[in-house]
Parts: sequence; structure tokens; C-alpha cells
Amino acid sequence: MAVNSFMVPLGTPAPDFHLTAIDGGSVSLSDLKGSPATLIIFLSNHCPYVKRIENGLGQLAADYGSRVSVVAICSNDHVRYPDDDATHLAEQARRAGFGFSYLLDDTQEVAKAYRAACTPDFFLYDADLRLAYRGEFDDARPSNDVPVTGASLRAAIDALLEGRPVEGPQNPSLGCGIKWKPGNEPA
Repeated sequence: MAVNSFMVPLGTPAPDFHLTAIDGGSVSLSDLKGSPATLIIFLSNHCPYVKRIENGLGQLAADYGSRVSVVAICSNDHVRYPDDDATHLAEQARRAGFGFSYLLDDTQEVAKAYRAACTPDFFLYDADLRLAYRGEFDDARPSNDVPVTGASLRAAIDALLEGRPVEGPQNPSLGCGIKWKPGNEPA
């Protein structure tokens, strides 16, 4: 079932985190400071909404390079959804050309702190790590033939890199609901 992102209020500070990466290292929010734009993405491997855009997402991150700090976080219950374990996420990262860290949120506390609802769910922060954009990647969906361009997210990133506020409507992301561990669903 498709779920929309919660549309967290703009200006909200990025919640802190320290998570293990699929390669065994670790990444904290503090590791991402110093960039004019920081993109935190909640992803999964098995979701058709993610699969539809994953190559475009890898390309977007490559296009912006070091000008934007990017991390992906998988918060899905990998016991019930084994396609979202570290081994399968590493396969996805290779397949999609992800040149950014892919992190595991085994406790699902980071997803709760960010109010992530779906995969994909995008949170773009400014240089002060205040939320500047939350919404869709672009208009591509599994049910349409719209080209995957990342247009919505690219416009927001471009605005931050040019020192402008992100303008225009911010449409919620749409994707598979996060697969919460039994009894761990947000209130």
C-alpha cells in the first residue's frame, strides 16, 4: 500500500544519529556538517517506488558530488523483510550506483525521530541542518512512464547551493510504508 510522507515542518532541525553503515563503518549527523546541503533519504531495497528511481538517485548524488552530503537509511524490519538486510542493501547500492553511505536503523528510532513514513522519503537540510525540503524525488511512479529526472529534488538542491530559499510547492513523497517491527509503530 502506498504511503505519503508526513511533510515535517520546514525549519525543523535534523535529529542527531549515529548508525552503522552496510560496509561496517559508521556515520553520525556530525559527519555531514559543513555542507551547504545535506540530503538524508529513507530507502529500502524491495519497494517498487524505490526501484523505479534508484538509478536516478545514484546519478543525482554523483552529479552534485561533494557539494551535497548524502546518506541513505534503511529502517525496515529486515527480519521480516530479508531483502532489506545489509547484504541485499549492498547489492542495491552497487546496482544503482550509490556513491554515498547506506546506514542501518535497526532500532527504528532514527526513522521515528525524522518522522519518516515511507521509502523513499527525502529530507533536505540547509547549511545549518534545518529542513529546507521534504517531498518527492520527481513525478515518476511505478504506475507511469514519466522519466526519472529527480526534478523536484534537484530544484530544491539548486536553490540551497545558490543561497536561495526553496520555493514552490513541495509535494509529498509517495512510497511503501516503513516496515515497522511488531509493536514498534510510531504513535
